[in-house]
Amino acid sequence: MAFLSVIRRWHFRDGFSIREISRRTGLSRNTIRKYLRSDTVEPKFKVPERPSKIDPFAEKLSGWLKAESRKPRKQRRTVKQIHADLVSLGFEGSYGRVAVFARRWKEDLQRHQNTTGRGVFVPLAFEPGEAFQFDWSEDWALIGGERIKLQAAHTKLCYSRAFVVRAYLLQTHEMLFDAHNHAFRVLGGVPRRGIYDNMRTAVDKVGRGKARQVNARFSAMASHFVFEPEFCNPAAGWEKGLVEKNVQDARHRLFQPIPHANSLEELNLWLEQRCQSLWEETSHGVEPGTIADAWRVETQFLMAVPRPFDGFVEHTKRVSPTCLIHLERNRYSVPASFANRPVSVRVYPDRIVVVAEGQAICEHKRIIERHHGQGHTVYDWRHYLAVIQRKPGALRNGAPFADMPDGFRQLQRHLLGKPGGDREMVEILALVLHHDEQAVLAAVEMALEAGVPTKTHILNLLHRLIDGKPGTVPPVRAPQALVLGKEPQANVERYDTLRGDKEVRHAS
Repeated sequence: MAFLSVIRRWHFRDGFSIREISRRTGLSRNTIRKYLRSDTVEPKFKVPERPSKIDPFAEKLSGWLKAESRKPRKQRRTVKQIHADLVSLGFEGSYGRVAVFARRWKEDLQRHQNTTGRGVFVPLAFEPGEAFQFDWSEDWALIGGERIKLQAAHTKLCYSRAFVVRAYLLQTHEMLFDAHNHAFRVLGGVPRRGIYDNMRTAVDKVGRGKARQVNARFSAMASHFVFEPEFCNPAAGWEKGLVEKNVQDARHRLFQPIPHANSLEELNLWLEQRCQSLWEETSHGVEPGTIADAWRVETQFLMAVPRPFDGFVEHTKRVSPTCLIHLERNRYSVPASFANRPVSVRVYPDRIVVVAEGQAICEHKRIIERHHGQGHTVYDWRHYLAVIQRKPGALRNGAPFADMPDGFRQLQRHLLGKPGGDREMVEILALVLHHDEQAVLAAVEMALEAGVPTKTHILNLLHRLIDGKPGTVPPVRAPQALVLGKEPQANVERYDTLRGDKEVRHAS
């Protein structure tokens, strides 16, 4: 380029002829004329075709990229994953070469389809402890050997970019509240603002501009954690671009390949630990160091986490004559004393609590089914003890009593074959209402082992267990021969001492 500059200066500034420039440079006059006529400032050289390590894999890579472009966006492989698959086939090139190939392939596809990128956006900057962003996504996992679609809750601090992902089966209010409880616990504090889209669990109605009619329970949660909720404009996901990017990254980091777990609790524990390890491995990009380094700085500006928000959703239900309440196509038992009465049902992510007269009367593990079947019935046999005391015959075929412990069921099989066995079995089960259930069960098992499964013997064993006495009485060892210490005397005159001085009249 410096040589071309000299030729242009000699000709246009110093007035040298082309012949003189040719003599001085040794270039032909035609070459000099070509440079001067084309008004070229920078010389251009044709890049020769060179063989590349990716050439043998170009056709296969193009096929992969075409197949990935037809998949749903959430299920596409990243270029890093494609590079790893190529390496397994024998490719020895770098990731950068594959990335360049994929970028050029995408540009050619866009030119062919007359499309462009998604647009241009303004980068955002946040102060430590200023805000966090929240969003939902749908992903898949193998839980207990079954492929299940999950709703993943993403919470990300805007300054340090520390993030937490937690999986649920639904996107309901109680799941949203539980996600915030765990997110603030893991992040170590609460920022001043929370940025959301217009999800139905938070916004009841979208008004003009920034006007929103916020859900009452969501407002209660925001007031409990003392942060100000802000909502993006409709269809403006770039206003919370940090968490939108986190949804995309987490899908490739956490859910591809599909994770395996025995339960949802085990999966969430793994997700929490994996997120924290990614903080240490991922560079922040703006601040020096990793995400974990920036997070340690931001924790000093976060408000301390208060007690967990009691994030339940409450429904009013009427207990049926069979002591059941209906919720989400499933049925749960309630103590018989509340049959045919209204109760409040508090729904949590993993359990339901039935409340009446200002106190919790029972609790069940929540069942969430995606298919629209007839649902399940969850019994607690203790809830029906008051009923069988009046109707002992119902014990024989009562559905709730099929889930009793094995000791009670063995005793039932023994007693129901005897006259009055129904009543005796009911009276033994009723002991659970006044004594510890494990103590009653232990007494029943001891009576079965001793071969004396009766109510009297069970009561005796139960009181011994409660008093801390041994359940078995040591045997009495009698001597081989008994010897009287004082021999009795055959003297009938001693009965005369019973007579008084006066004649005693006896009834005849």
